Amino acid sequence: MDVFPALLGVLSDPVLLGWVLLAAVVGMIVGAIPGLTASAAIAMLLPLTFYMEPLPALAFLYVIGKSGRYGGSIAAILFNTPGTAASAATQLDGYPLARQGKASKAMKVATISSVIGDFTGEILLIVGVAWIATIALKLGPPELFTVYFAAFIVIGSVIGKSVTRGLASAALGVLVAMIGLDPISSTERFTFGSFDLTNGIGLVPLMIGIFVLGEVFAQIEERGKMTEMVQNGNDAARNTLTWAEYKPCLPHVARSSFIGAFIGMLPGLGSAIAAFVAYGEGKRRAKNPEAWGKGALEGVAAPEAANNAVSGPSMAPLLTLGIPGSTIGAILIGVFLIHGIQIGPTMFLTSRDLVYALFACGLIGIVFYGLIGYFGAAFVGRFITRIPTKVLYPVIFLTSFVAAYTSRGNLFDVYVMVAAGFAGWAMRKLDFNPAAFVISFVLAGGAEETFRQALLLSDNGLMIFVTRPVALLFLLIGVTALVMRVRSLNRQSRAPHMETAQ
Repeated sequence: MDVFPALLGVLSDPVLLGWVLLAAVVGMIVGAIPGLTASAAIAMLLPLTFYMEPLPALAFLYVIGKSGRYGGSIAAILFNTPGTAASAATQLDGYPLARQGKASKAMKVATISSVIGDFTGEILLIVGVAWIATIALKLGPPELFTVYFAAFIVIGSVIGKSVTRGLASAALGVLVAMIGLDPISSTERFTFGSFDLTNGIGLVPLMIGIFVLGEVFAQIEERGKMTEMVQNGNDAARNTLTWAEYKPCLPHVARSSFIGAFIGMLPGLGSAIAAFVAYGEGKRRAKNPEAWGKGALEGVAAPEAANNAVSGPSMAPLLTLGIPGSTIGAILIGVFLIHGIQIGPTMFLTSRDLVYALFACGLIGIVFYGLIGYFGAAFVGRFITRIPTKVLYPVIFLTSFVAAYTSRGNLFDVYVMVAAGFAGWAMRKLDFNPAAFVISFVLAGGAEETFRQALLLSDNGLMIFVTRPVALLFLLIGVTALVMRVRSLNRQSRAPHMETAQ
């Protein structure tokens, strides 16, 4: 397999290994800080990668995404405040364990489960991605546009609590992406006479504003609500994890790893949904379901395995179709484009060595954050408690402004970032979905290009999307996903009324 020579190449490069190790540490710390996410860290650090070689740049951000997903469990267990949305499921049993004086035991379970889940997802990605790319190479513009269409529908309808607001967020992302010059006729669109808008809205300032400033504004609004860190105490017996204690977790970890990997391959669903699906399925199959929510080790293992198993497979639609499966994938598109790397099915013909070297860096990154987390998660928790918010937030603001400006050396991008920050904060307040907005913004260009190419090929206008079987299949997938989501929400809304009536 191509990944073995790539592993040897990465292991023989100390500079590349240094970037992977740094990414494992940075991602874990950022993920463990309540209110900051791996997406926010990657968005802030994206301009740094402009001056790096392609592989170190991609590996650095990719591993931050992996370790950041795991780092959220530290805050969930120690502070009862999930560091990421996905770690909210870990919080249900992790914090009760910490209150029982078993914080280190819970974090060790989270670490081992995250590593197993992440390895499972990464191996499935390595084995299957080339096969998916081979199929993707056979798709023409009509089929590719319907893939984009299905992605828009799935992302807009599944992410978040409201189908209407999710679809509106996706539509708004497409609308903002259309600002600038028409790619064919070069006529201005939605520029309102502004010269700065003729080049469109920059991806970097937009993402920094949405993910970083928007989250910081929300955290400032919620300041003072963070729970104090639970101390481990000196009881080594209660914090030593034995094989007998972890063995019952293994069936849940195995099942949750495949649940997370499957959900990761579907654009837009993400690790939060995977974690809660795995938690619910684990509790349903548990021998003692009444113990879940009160400090069950299996209740920590299941969501953590699913959460990190999403990481690898979420790259599959990005690398094979150019469709990001997550917000982190959407940011990585910027790195590929900055370094002139064409993503999509042809990538395995033009940049095959780079792709497998990135996978190798991912595997090594899992080992790094696993070792650091197993032996040092409690230290990371104590370190975070010593960072006062009056220092942390100004540093984040300053870094964001510098990052937005240096992306293109344009002060207008700073204005875009600030506006996007307020927009991101407002979207969170109004239950709109920032992730759906950004992913749709990234997808819009490719969707428009394939739509126009398809119409040029067609003799019957829009009927080309119905008369070609594969294109019709993806249209039906999108519509089916929307209908099933609406029905699911309707059942959930009726359930409380039925219980009240009884």
